[in-house]
Amino acid sequence: MATTSKTSFFSEATAAVNHFRQYGFESQAELDRWVARLRQAALLQLRTPAETERAIRDALTQKYRGLVTQGGILNQMPAVSRMNLERVKPKLRAELDRRIMASANLIKLNRAEAIDKTMRRFQGWATSIPAGGSRAVDVKAEKDDIRKAIGQMDFIERRVVIDQSHKLIATLNDIVAVENGALAAEWHSPWRRQGYNARKDHKERDLKVFAIRGNWAIEKGLMKPGPDGYTDEIEAPGQLVYCSCTYKYIFALRKLPVEMLTKSGMYALPEKV
Repeated sequence: MATTSKTSFFSEATAAVNHFRQYGFESQAELDRWVARLRQAALLQLRTPAETERAIRDALTQKYRGLVTQGGILNQMPAVSRMNLERVKPKLRAELDRRIMASANLIKLNRAEAIDKTMRRFQGWATSIPAGGSRAVDVKAEKDDIRKAIGQMDFIERRVVIDQSHKLIATLNDIVAVENGALAAEWHSPWRRQGYNARKDHKERDLKVFAIRGNWAIEKGLMKPGPDGYTDEIEAPGQLVYCSCTYKYIFALRKLPVEMLTKSGMYALPEKV
């Protein structure tokens, strides 16, 4: 959070509600003055753009280091060598930078929306109070309503970082898999996880296998898409907001469902010992 005390916006909201409770809506100029005060206090209450970008960069870079720099992605894809991971590093780094920029911009938009929503709530309420004020105003309820959107920003920013972290991980995995000859991807939904609100179609997609279009085995006539089709015919794991689904990538013909193998593919399988 910014260095200004957390009470700054709340105290301004209290002062604004008390003023209109006592005097009511007397002029647009007076209302504009209070709106300007509240907007300034809200801006000071929230992270600055620089603080936001730094927090996002730290969080996403930590995920990137674990997967790429420290090789965590190789534990998920034993078929990929360290040398091949190094080969695609420029693409992975570019995706990290792109995700940081997108996340910072999203939070910036959320912040602007929260402030505008707060100002609309305040103006709508203030203009409803007749000149001379009103003793019928519930001060606490009005204060809580006016500052609600601002008070939720910390939570919203954390959700954005969590969601964007998952999107980053999913995209990095996809780049490494496709660049290293993955044949197909098996969808995994965390629908069994307590508290996870799984989308119905994502739950139904659990453990289904989707072919990766244009892979080397398809080009050689060794495999074909199964009944579930191709990965590019559905949204990717993590693509939708708060989706925590993942892919488990398949690199070997022998690990494909039998219905995805052509006759040539069946003959190409290594003989069982």
